[in-house]
Amino acid sequence: MASPMRSLLTDPARYLQSFRLFLTNSTEHQSMQEFMERQLPAVIASIGNGKSTINILSVGGGAGEIDLLILSKLQARYPGVTINNEVIEPSADQIFKYKERVAETSNLENVKFTWHEETAYEYESRMNAEKKAKKWDFIHMIQMLYYVKDIPATIRYFHSLLEAQAKLLIILVSETSGWETLWRKYGSSFPLDDLCSYVSSADIKRILDSAGLKYQLYQLRSHMDITSCFIEGNKDGELLLDFLTETCEFSKNAPPELKHQVMEDLRKPECSEKRDGKVLFNNNLSVIVIEP
Repeated sequence: MASPMRSLLTDPARYLQSFRLFLTNSTEHQSMQEFMERQLPAVIASIGNGKSTINILSVGGGAGEIDLLILSKLQARYPGVTINNEVIEPSADQIFKYKERVAETSNLENVKFTWHEETAYEYESRMNAEKKAKKWDFIHMIQMLYYVKDIPATIRYFHSLLEAQAKLLIILVSETSGWETLWRKYGSSFPLDDLCSYVSSADIKRILDSAGLKYQLYQLRSHMDITSCFIEGNKDGELLLDFLTETCEFSKNAPPELKHQVMEDLRKPECSEKRDGKVLFNNNLSVIVIEP
């Protein structure tokens, strides 16, 4: 009998709902913000030297929260310089939120925004068809490589667009995270189809090493409160389980044995720690900064 389990990405509204809940329940954005505050200034210290315009490409920019933080650091480092910020983002809903955020943010006079409602692959195909290969001073891909079919080719393509002093910054889940334990064990049981694949910092390091690319690695500590996942019938818990397994209504549709095993493993130290009566899932991230 065919499994009733289907990928969470087949229901975009539920996916966004679970994703927003994940951001609310996790320290993901705080961890990234801390990195942008403390370490990003050194990363971007020479990307705009001697330039009157700095070109930034955000691949999978989402609703722009982290993008605007990056832009503020660039403005601080290169005051008065024109910044051309182009965003590749397939979700119209996310682009709408991004534009709203820009409208509410002051001090963006010297930043020019362009949004492309398309995937990274669609962007690459369009540029190739138009025989364009625009060069960039800074390219960032934050939490988006899971939704790319050919990860080595995507990294290779965007890396080829870097200017001489540029950097390519990738953020994704760390090989030290609970995601690694969960997905290495159960990935083949979850209904991912072609929409999404599990990838962690371990995979990216392998790809970069085999391509002979130079990079720096930073580890960011982060966790997600998944206590509600263990309360039967809790709506938030069900949505978080959907997000953890990338499965639409996992609680309802997973075979009982799989659900039982996943719930058991989510409590174990390899995935989570118990603190103050809460179950905190290890959501550690890796930042990888690649040289031209």
